[in-house]
Amino acid sequence: MPKPLVLALGLLPWIPALLCRVTTVGEHVVLEGESLTVPCQYEPQYASYVKYWCRGSMREFCSSLARTDNIRSDNPAEDKLSIFDDQVQLVFTVTMNNLKEADSGWYMCGVEIGGGWTADVATFTYIKVIHGLSVVSSQLSGEEGSSITVECLYSERYRQSEKKWCRSGDWSSCLLTGSEGSYEDTSVAISDDRTRTFTVTLKKLQLRDTGWYWCSAGQQQIAVHVLVTPRPTTTVSVTSQLTPSQSVAPSLPPPNSIITKQSWNNRRQDHILEWLLLCTSLMLLVGMVILVRKLWRLHNPRDPFLEQDPVLRQANEEKARISKYSDLQHADVVFPKRNYQDAHMY
Repeated sequence: MPKPLVLALGLLPWIPALLCRVTTVGEHVVLEGESLTVPCQYEPQYASYVKYWCRGSMREFCSSLARTDNIRSDNPAEDKLSIFDDQVQLVFTVTMNNLKEADSGWYMCGVEIGGGWTADVATFTYIKVIHGLSVVSSQLSGEEGSSITVECLYSERYRQSEKKWCRSGDWSSCLLTGSEGSYEDTSVAISDDRTRTFTVTLKKLQLRDTGWYWCSAGQQQIAVHVLVTPRPTTTVSVTSQLTPSQSVAPSLPPPNSIITKQSWNNRRQDHILEWLLLCTSLMLLVGMVILVRKLWRLHNPRDPFLEQDPVLRQANEEKARISKYSDLQHADVVFPKRNYQDAHMY
């Protein structure tokens, strides 16, 4: 038989597992003594198939722990392990109660396909059971004067241990549950159910209670932050009732009329400023023109019209020549060869 054909026949059982999948969360971390529910989602074509839950890291060596075709009891909450298939939501869930550290390891949720040539569809998840301490919420806030409750969860080995509630950085502030598993004063109440939870209730909160705290079981500690917000202030409105004989004070004008009058005054001032600027500009312009004209006359005493007329220029030259020999202040120069209207006389 050719090698490619042998290889294809070897991969044939894994084709459904590659194309159709079962999905779940890859890892779970849970405190010792608590319960865990693992959801396994599958595809619609496997709704009527048998689902199972087994322990192991390989399909071939996975030890079966629960199957949907073998329900052990009518009360899954009391069982160490239970399985339930919801064919409408296409998910089957596995619940493990009262977990121990020995329960840590690899598990597999799978769908049984059946047949020697077809592999089951499955997926793996890792469950880690630890001993220690945790809190439901590590950030809590409350209004001034109110109360808040902190839930501290511990593993089974700390069931009989003494529980503490302390303010961070102040060992003298630690409050202990004592032999009865409880403590209470006017501001703090601690209660231990001796199973896996002890609660701390802070009463009549004040602003100075804001800060970091930690709850402790045995040698385990976990931090909690408490924020106290100020109490909202309430305003009391006082309405006065006037008798008919009392006079009512005149009401103030509405804000709109005040705003309108103010804006009108602003516009009036703007117009006055505009006119002042315009008048000032015109006065400066006229002054500059007068100044330029005076400067021009100072540097050019002769009339440009006389300088440009050749006849008058010749008359002036002739008058200047004659004035060298005699004082002719009122002499006239006549050019008879020119037309009468062109003659000029001085």
